[in-house]
Formats: sequence, structure tokens, C-alpha cells
Amino acid sequence: MKRLSTYVVALLCGCLMHAQPPGERPFKIIKLDPALDDIISPDAKLETLGDHFGLTEGPVWVQHGDDGYLLFSDNAGNEIYRWSPHAPLSVFLQKSGYTGSDIMNAGAQTVSGGGVAILLIGSNGLTLDALGRLIITAMTDRSVVRLEKDGTRTVLADHYQGKRFNGPNDIVGKSDGALYFTDTVWGMRGAEKSPDRELPYSGFFLLKDGKVTLLGGDKDSPGDGPNGIALSPDEKHLYVTAGLSKTMRYDVLPDDTVANPMKFLDAGIDGIKVDQKGNVYSTVRGSEIWITSPEGTHLGTLQMPQIATEPRPRIVATNLAFGDADGKTLYTTACTHLFRIRMKVTGVGPGLPRLEGARTQ
Repeated sequence: MKRLSTYVVALLCGCLMHAQPPGERPFKIIKLDPALDDIISPDAKLETLGDHFGLTEGPVWVQHGDDGYLLFSDNAGNEIYRWSPHAPLSVFLQKSGYTGSDIMNAGAQTVSGGGVAILLIGSNGLTLDALGRLIITAMTDRSVVRLEKDGTRTVLADHYQGKRFNGPNDIVGKSDGALYFTDTVWGMRGAEKSPDRELPYSGFFLLKDGKVTLLGGDKDSPGDGPNGIALSPDEKHLYVTAGLSKTMRYDVLPDDTVANPMKFLDAGIDGIKVDQKGNVYSTVRGSEIWITSPEGTHLGTLQMPQIATEPRPRIVATNLAFGDADGKTLYTTACTHLFRIRMKVTGVGPGLPRLEGARTQ
């Protein structure tokens, strides 16, 4: 791949190393609006749960009674890990995003801090359906897959109008069973220049009752390829990142399609989650998490730490998930690292408690 293409891949994956400052930088909560105090304590501590992964992504909390565990992808390791507060870290699923054997020609590439090539080959986004089954965006298999209770896998979607997806990335489920997911070029060696590419655009899709519907994407606006995706707590709005510079918001219609696009935030790139008050959490600028009100006011920023050791860790926030029995712990995947921090608010996620009167704009 040419240098520019490698740069773009690395940036979109949230792991561009030379964008990081050269020195040590601590975790910091930056308050931009007094309303942030109702969301997170100013002295909340970021806890490191793991620090030797390839490229972490797509976390989801799985609740069982008063207990539970976090599942998250290692995109470079082609595995899904299980983290539990009561058990050692373990591999939950191998070959999570690529089940083939032609490793020499599979997966897009990014680079580590030392310029070493890393394959983006594993799963990316994860969610749960109403029966608690894991739904996986198997990026390099270029499909959306359901993991059955007996361990077998069911392909839910891998084509649109007879053409293979480029590389499903992020995913969110609606309470009626509908799934929304983004499709990017990072499922193929060579990315947008891959000879295996069939869809000439990146899009975001609705998967409902076995039918795939294209909702939007960069077909008519090159550079606005979708990545992160999330629903408001009342499921009336869908948030989708569009390229590197903006996040869009859509009205969700009764048939689960969308309409009335509007720019919600002048920031995009990767993962998005929401809390029960309608606040939006975005992994932007690589090493920051922005917290934005439902009205679009940037309330504050969680600045990820940077550690001045060699080889330099790639601590770059890629995605988020709320978890624990009360839904008030924010888990963050950050390439080589996995973090958590306690919040004052309850988040939105499959299986988490839902509050009445959840706010939206």
C-alpha cells in the first residue's frame, strides 16, 4: 500500500502512532460545561484492565443476574476476549472475523508505532440480540454473523443486491430486533483499492427480517464513509459517524428506516455510545472521548493517557460499552489497552437496565 493509503487506514482505525505526543501524558477529565458534573465525578479514576493486545475494538457487556462479563474484539489477533471481574482474562472465540486460511491475502493493513505492519483481520463490532446471542461484524469474512448457543455461526447478511460487503464494522440493535451496521473498506487487503471490492461505496444498512436495506453512506459524498453507529435511548434517532469530520443524526421512522439527516457533531472517526440521559460518547481525535449533550453541546472530554515507554503502546480509544449490573461503568477499548471508569449515569446497552423517560433531542 502507498504511504498515503497506510496513513488513512491507520487514522480510521484510531491507531496512527505519529499523531501521539512524544512524552508522558496522564489521564485527564476536561470539563467544558457544568453539566458534566452530573455525568462523571471530577476525581473519577481510569482503571487499566489489560495492556498487551493487538488492536481492541467493539466491546459489549453481557449481564447474567447480578454478575456479568465484557466481550471485546482483538482485531489484529482475530479473537474475541472475555474479561470478568471474577475470573482471569480468556479467549471467548477464535477466528472471530476471518475463518479462512489465506492469511497472506486477507485483511487490510495498519502500522504500529515502529512502523510494523498489522493486519486488521478479526471481528470488530459486537452486540447481543433479544435472546442474548452474540452478533458479530466479521470484518474480513465481510459478513454479519450470529453466534448460536451451541457455538455454531449463522451468517445473517453478507451481500447487498448481490454484491459482497466490503467489511462490516460497527453494529447496534433495536429493541424490535432490527440491526443497524456500517460497512467500510477495511475488510479487504488493499482496502478501497482491493480488486475484490464489489460495492463501490461504504454504507450503513438496516438488517430486519432477513432483508438488507441501504440507508446511507458515501455513495454521493466521497470521504464521508460511515464507521461508528448508535441509537438514542428512546430509539427515535440514529447516530452515524461520517468520515473524519462529522457525526450525523437521523430520525428513525416506524418501519426502522431513517430520514431527515442533520449534522450533530463536528467530529467523527470511530465508536459511539449513549447513556440513558441521551448524552453521546464519541471516540474522536484518536486519544479522546467526547461527551456531548442530546442538544449537541460538548460537555467535556476524557483524555486518554499516553505512556512514554518503548515500544510505545498504542493507547487510542476505538470504541465503548457501558456495563456492570447498574450500567454505570464505561469500558473503553484502546488498541493495546482496555480501560474502565465509573460514571454517575446509566448507559444504554443490550441487557442493561432501561430507565423510563429517557431524554433525547
